[in-house]
Amino acid sequence: MSNSYEPSITEEKFYKIWEERGYFEIDSNKSIQENDKNFSIMMPPPNVTGRLHIGHALTFTLQDIITRYKRMDGYKTLWQPGTDHAGIATQNVVEKQLLAEGTTKEEIGREEFLKRAWAWKEESAGIMTSQLRKMGVSPAWKRERFTMDEGLQKSVKEAFVHLYNEGLIVRGNYMVNWCTHDGALSDIEVEHEDHEGKFYHIKYPFADGSGYVEVATTRPETYFGDTAVMVHPDDARYKDIIGKKIRLPLINREVSIIADEHVDMEFGTGVVKVTPAHDQNDYEVGKRHDLEFITVFDEKGILNEYAGEFQGLERLEARDVIVKKLQDEGFIVKIEEHKHQVGHCYRCKNIVEPYISKQWFVRKEVARKSIEKTNNGEAKFFPPHWINSYNSWMGDLRDWCISRQLWWGHQIPVFYCNKCNHEWASLKENEQECPKCKSSDIYQDLDVLDTWFSSALWPFSTLGWGHGDVSMDKLFKSEDLQNFYPNSLLITGFDILFFWVARMMMMGETFMGELPFKHIYLHALVRDEHGQKMSKSKGNVIDPLDMVEKYSADILRFTLAISAAQGRDIRMSQDKLEQNRNFTNKLYNAAKFLQMNADAFPDLKGFCIESSLGRYMLSRLNVATAEARACLDEYRFNDAATVIYRFIWNEFCDWGIELSKADKGSIIDLGAIFKESMKLLHPFMPFITEYLYHELSGTSLEESESIMVKKYPYKTKKRLKDEARFELIMDAIISIRRAKILVDLANQKIQKAYVKIDGLSDKEEEMMKPFISKLAKVEIVEFTQNKIQNSVSDISQKCETFIPTESIDLAPIITRLTKQDEKLQKEIDKLNNMLNNERFVANAPQDVLEKNREALADAINKQEKVIEQLNSLKN
Repeated sequence: MSNSYEPSITEEKFYKIWEERGYFEIDSNKSIQENDKNFSIMMPPPNVTGRLHIGHALTFTLQDIITRYKRMDGYKTLWQPGTDHAGIATQNVVEKQLLAEGTTKEEIGREEFLKRAWAWKEESAGIMTSQLRKMGVSPAWKRERFTMDEGLQKSVKEAFVHLYNEGLIVRGNYMVNWCTHDGALSDIEVEHEDHEGKFYHIKYPFADGSGYVEVATTRPETYFGDTAVMVHPDDARYKDIIGKKIRLPLINREVSIIADEHVDMEFGTGVVKVTPAHDQNDYEVGKRHDLEFITVFDEKGILNEYAGEFQGLERLEARDVIVKKLQDEGFIVKIEEHKHQVGHCYRCKNIVEPYISKQWFVRKEVARKSIEKTNNGEAKFFPPHWINSYNSWMGDLRDWCISRQLWWGHQIPVFYCNKCNHEWASLKENEQECPKCKSSDIYQDLDVLDTWFSSALWPFSTLGWGHGDVSMDKLFKSEDLQNFYPNSLLITGFDILFFWVARMMMMGETFMGELPFKHIYLHALVRDEHGQKMSKSKGNVIDPLDMVEKYSADILRFTLAISAAQGRDIRMSQDKLEQNRNFTNKLYNAAKFLQMNADAFPDLKGFCIESSLGRYMLSRLNVATAEARACLDEYRFNDAATVIYRFIWNEFCDWGIELSKADKGSIIDLGAIFKESMKLLHPFMPFITEYLYHELSGTSLEESESIMVKKYPYKTKKRLKDEARFELIMDAIISIRRAKILVDLANQKIQKAYVKIDGLSDKEEEMMKPFISKLAKVEIVEFTQNKIQNSVSDISQKCETFIPTESIDLAPIITRLTKQDEKLQKEIDKLNNMLNNERFVANAPQDVLEKNREALADAINKQEKVIEQLNSLKN
């Protein structure tokens, strides 16, 4: 082995070999596959516009760990990869490219725009998948899918047409969330943010000239669409004006004052404008009171003729102009600062408007059975508290708006006849005539489907569902569907529980009759080292590819995994990455030590471990294996990583390798055990484990089979006798080292030490002596049943040790300890005086008092240890 490990060279070379040999595909582990053990997991398809961020890195690291574990454990394993067309995001990118070229999508037309979008997809999709390869992930790349590939387009049509024919997809004029740039949005695509706005108090004069009512609003630009003014029926202040008419300021259109319990009497003036076409609550009020619905701006947010002289202004830009006019005409009573929440488009951050528009909706009834089955335990959440969030959202579920005013996406498969006004949904790519009147004067709906509609089918559309021209009552169940649906596990971020997870649940149950996942693991956010959310504006973004370049894929993966406690955000820092760089160095140095003592080492399977140290380390490996497996089976990735880390570093390296220096005959045994521990670690750190496994085997990956298709370690019996012996050995070594510190001989070799342990046979004592002698640096080790006079001693958990002091000059040691005792006593007296001073305690800040109390406790603890050492030396 060379003096250092070069991850950048090794990772690129190994990944290429893995992929070329087909190790990521479902039959790659055929030699170790066990009957009827199938495992499937779906990659949350990243957007083709995206770049790998730290959240992606966490998701795909955890997915890869569990996939590699299952593959090595004999499962027929499918990790289904793919990318998402990301309708709004991709269209925005291509539109910006066109603007930079001095043109627009409207100028080049739909067909040409779609060509540009497909070209961008081809360019950018490869970027994301190449970045994933840098992370060392192992999905079945030969089965990679795209949410708009030919097969998935058929699946989407199959799903849409079925739901349409069942009356579960409907079209109508509804109030929707409207982005003047991106069109209709579903409820969860709207991000609500606190906004420092204003509360405008406006006079609405009575039509009979007898006065006015004062109406407070945050959106004066919409008052042109008011079709009523509303008060609470129980509000004594306004009982007499219910039914009266008022005139809208500036435009003088008359509307009535109505009563409705929706009004909060305590908020504002208790008088509310009703704008049914531009407010979600007013929309419901308008339906209850049969009010007129007046839309005052168009799809781009431009005010129309209802706004009078303000026609042609953009809604937000018009606000100040309208308010100034109202002030000039004496209609403004006052303007107050007002903090309130405003909805923004999750993509372009534009302010979203409630807007009445003709859209397509999936009826909420589609979700009913999936909710029932989830709560019956047919899908299990990790951590379990996420089912509460799921139920909370599903309990308030509304119809899902699935139409988008875009060109890029799955065009809605509904056709219309201009001659007879017939409407129908079709699986055909192009309809030629109306099925009702046979007219050829037909056209397809221009809108596309919400991106999440196709993504909701991902767990089964990628497995062949709906790819043939088949009807729902003759569902083709492919071999893939039989083997891999329902998926074994879903791993994704909690932030898309409602965007994606809940919708896959409803669609999977609807079309397959079963929930799509048995287990759902939702991980938390990756934050910076201070717990802050990462953002470009804060300058605290950690680019995972930069970390791969600087440290290695293995180090980044292991850092993410060992930090991924269920339900807790991850704090990412350079310190953690450096700590795990040290771990890789430890692995490398351990392998180098082993290789210095032997050319090659056997695999553990079929090899007989003969040395006592080898049997002990094998027993510890078995304990670590059992614990790691239990953790992985419960998706406690951080605990599994910690178990393996502790075994390799604390037990194998710190003890096993050091103890082997007293027993050269154990080296071959330890090499076989270390190779097995590389299999245990492999899912977390695939590259360095592959490298070290082959180095210690005396082979190379180029000429032999990969560690990734070797059998994952399995727990065997714990060897209690060997465990007990080596616990005594290590306890004695630690005890002697502590005793040596008392007499300032910590790192020096001493002539003699005694060990007092009850119940050992002569054979056991002889077996233990070389290990204690070598690691405690003692020339002669003797076992005794008596206390040794004229010695310093140390009592540990399992033994007592003694170092004779006849040849040691104790005077300077006693002098040093005495001075330490006196110095500590002065410090204790000083702190006690301060803390017993009532005036000081009354006036000092709480944090100062707390620091002094901690300092006092620390000084007392140190003094007790010094006195204990002095007593030991004097006795």
